[in-house]
Amino acid sequence: MRDEKNNYPKASTYLVNGAMLTYIAGMFLIISFCSPYWVKSFEETFSDFQNMGLWEYCFKDFRYPNYQFDHLFDGCHHVFSQEYYVIREWLLPPWLMAVQAFVTMSFLLSFGSQVIMAMQLCRWPLEFVLRYEWILSAVDFICVTTTTVFMFFAVAIFGGSHTRRDWLMYPNFNFLSWAYGMACLSFFFHAFAAYCLYKEAKFSYERRRESKNLIMQMHPNPQQHRLGWPMQ
Repeated sequence: MRDEKNNYPKASTYLVNGAMLTYIAGMFLIISFCSPYWVKSFEETFSDFQNMGLWEYCFKDFRYPNYQFDHLFDGCHHVFSQEYYVIREWLLPPWLMAVQAFVTMSFLLSFGSQVIMAMQLCRWPLEFVLRYEWILSAVDFICVTTTTVFMFFAVAIFGGSHTRRDWLMYPNFNFLSWAYGMACLSFFFHAFAAYCLYKEAKFSYERRRESKNLIMQMHPNPQQHRLGWPMQ
């Protein structure tokens, strides 16, 4: 009986590759999510604006022209900090809030699917994974595919809107920095992972009967023990 339990089907190559690609994509995503280097100013321009990310802006003696008090914004601060309270509406236009929402949902979906894939790879809990693996694989595929779509929207919206003149002043002094590149890489890796997980979901669905039969062998009829019938 112990040998039968040890002969359970291992994780497929599709799942291993999909999980590895999703992990790499997740690393790019978390770096991009936390980094304040989506847009940066050219050093030779000596701009008041230094750099920014989804959640942080950095200025150097910046004076906002529409603020009635003579206040200089200096240093790096979280976009929701008290320092930026008076200019938050300018710092967070609707399109940027949409990008924040897409990246945040991508973050949750990507790492949520990684937890499920880790359970499948470790085969824990064994019976649950064997019984519902085709459903878990489908959930992985849906989560990673949705993440890919959300990341595409995020990088497309940000890439097309970062030069708007109603946002940062003198947009020709700025350029897309490496954290935005990380977001683009995360999008591509999630797309590759989604393809592998589609293959895994299809493969798991085809072998669901085999997994069900294995679970039945792991729990033989107890009458066999009482009647002295041999185990098959």
